[in-house]
Amino acid sequence: MTRLLIAPDKFKGSLTAAEVVAALSRGLAETAPDAEVAACPIADGGDGTVDAALAAGARAQPVTVTGPTGAPHETVWALEGTTAVLELADAVGLKALPGGDLAPQSASSRGLGELLLTAVRAGAREIVVGLGGSASTDAGAGLLQALGARLLTEDGEDIAPGLAGLEALAGVDLAPALAALEGISLTAANDVTNPLLGEDGAAAVYGPQKGLDPQAVTAADRVLADAAALLDPSGEAARSEGAGAAGGVGFALLLLGAEQRSGADVVLELADFDDRLATADLVVTGEGKLDQQTLHGKGPAEVARRGAAAGLPVLAVAGAVTLSSEELEGAGITAAFDLLSRAEDVAEAIARGQELLEEVGREIGRSLPALVGDSPAARSPLP
Repeated sequence: MTRLLIAPDKFKGSLTAAEVVAALSRGLAETAPDAEVAACPIADGGDGTVDAALAAGARAQPVTVTGPTGAPHETVWALEGTTAVLELADAVGLKALPGGDLAPQSASSRGLGELLLTAVRAGAREIVVGLGGSASTDAGAGLLQALGARLLTEDGEDIAPGLAGLEALAGVDLAPALAALEGISLTAANDVTNPLLGEDGAAAVYGPQKGLDPQAVTAADRVLADAAALLDPSGEAARSEGAGAAGGVGFALLLLGAEQRSGADVVLELADFDDRLATADLVVTGEGKLDQQTLHGKGPAEVARRGAAAGLPVLAVAGAVTLSSEELEGAGITAAFDLLSRAEDVAEAIARGQELLEEVGREIGRSLPALVGDSPAARSPLP
């Protein structure tokens, strides 16, 4: 019996990681009915981070928080024992914007701070915050305010939400926020290493996707620099890797004592990936597009690296593949399957995503004897 570990990320804008696993499994069942499949949906800190934790056995915790533009927004976080997993994208990210309308000046990270407080009050002592897909560029000011920090104007009033409010920042007291998280182990999980400021910073790199034009990007970087001078006089946090994540929420979390870690590594740990890998004969991973970005901290690249290091064949499935055969081999990927070549165009590939993944699953099932041999080494059942 061949043991397959299927560990894809989401196909962004199309299918969740769990849906990808399910579709591949249906196809596999047709051509390799005796194969044993273990599902291990993954993420890299952005969309799907909470889903990955839930798939690994954590319990869903629904809650209503302040959405990115101030309206109430329903979201879900995950709890396993005293470990909580929160996801910025679902709470205050681009996907949480009402009607999808961008709000580059007013969007706030406040709801994520409310999530942190909710997790602490529920008994969490180790909190993982998945960063990515944020709607705001507020340096985490909203998050800090939700935790009790005083961010004040020259008149002693609380600053308004978002980048526009941050421009008026004149006084800071972080003590209440630090007290709210006393005794809490905080991890910032994401796949970027950008500092807060400059040409590689939060505004320059990620501002445009949130609606900032070139002139507004320059102004935003100046606002962030002025705010950082008050929040972080030494400049150490602002210069740190990951400070620019999620419009500067990474910076705020560093001020609160968070450890910055690769989102892919954190999620694979939560999913007990290495233990599952030890009992597998073959690994399948993937995401919406396998490209150069995949090779720089994305979950599928880490899955492939670990699978190859264990001496296992690693297959990758994606909507589109732009990596060369040499790049795939260098990443530890034995073979890659795309959906685009099976459709007339991108729109059809997306519309027929599950059907095409089932087709790929059938192909993989037929290829198993050549990939792992007719008699895989005897191993314990996959969890």
